[in-house]
Amino acid sequence: MYESETQLRVRYAETDQMGIVYYGNYAQYFEVGRVESIRGLGYTYKTMEEEGVIMPVIELNIKYLRSAMYDDLITVKTTVRELPDNHRIEFFQEVFNEQGKLLTTGKVVLYFLDAKTRQKTTMPHTLKEKLLPYFK
Repeated sequence: MYESETQLRVRYAETDQMGIVYYGNYAQYFEVGRVESIRGLGYTYKTMEEEGVIMPVIELNIKYLRSAMYDDLITVKTTVRELPDNHRIEFFQEVFNEQGKLLTTGKVVLYFLDAKTRQKTTMPHTLKEKLLPYFK
């Protein structure tokens, strides 16, 4: 299992009039968590795209438990529980506040697609090699 954590500060523009994070912004927080988790492996989305693979989101599930507020320092925990063996990868994500309280949970499913043909493909070899040690 591979896990990573990314911290973000809630910006004013991400909140409603009550200073509460607008629900749609959690999808962006999840994206930041995913991108940074891959970067933490020594690989990047940009490199993957340069290698001809793109990763569209095909499913997003979010459960809201508590509110994040303006200026909160939040932590996005991103977990890959299974090493993909086909065109699909699942990221499980949790958002915590500074007190360690769980605010939001979610699962994001993405496909690996060939950038030119838009056909399903497997995980890039380089990314798989970087993830493999976490699944032995």
